[in-house]
Amino acid sequence: MDAAVIAKPRDRILATARDLFRKHGLRGVGVDAIVEAADTNKMTLYRHFGSKDDLVVACLQQIAEEATASWDRLAAAHPGDAMAQLRTWLRQSANCGGADGRGCSLANAAIELTDDDHPARKFIAGFKRDQRDRLAKLCRDAGIVAADTLADTLSLMVEGARISRQTMGPDGLSSTLVASGEAVIASFVGAQTESADARA
Repeated sequence: MDAAVIAKPRDRILATARDLFRKHGLRGVGVDAIVEAADTNKMTLYRHFGSKDDLVVACLQQIAEEATASWDRLAAAHPGDAMAQLRTWLRQSANCGGADGRGCSLANAAIELTDDDHPARKFIAGFKRDQRDRLAKLCRDAGIVAADTLADTLSLMVEGARISRQTMGPDGLSSTLVASGEAVIASFVGAQTESADARA
């Protein structure tokens, strides 16, 4: 029997909604399509999620949890070496479009949801700030003096690469992300080395 059929209803609805939202966007998918694809009914969906908006937030929370777990994997892969973690983060970010080239699900959702008070927009903004702050800490741990500026620069580069991947394809500007990011990191390291030499 298909694993999707035997999964718990909540998990099945969540997985189905994530897949459909990814393929067709939040506005392009209605509750009817979700319950049909998940082999359930509206009563079950609303019992678990309350509303479509709540389901959207739950999907984004799950995606965010997966992204957050990647920081632990970075630390485990390069224990005690923050610069190696930073460079690995950059290489991983080069997969910014995902296998389907659709970009960041959270950024895509923020673009679709024009109501600033939508609970998903508030969640996305908080998540993006947290990711940027984690990156800034990693830059500081790597010995970068202007850690906040480097974190902002790299964050903007990754966000831009995600959009470029969708507009120009994988061979467009997004394909230069790693090389450009490495050059930026090197320039920050070089700048503080020159500053130290000037003070010596």
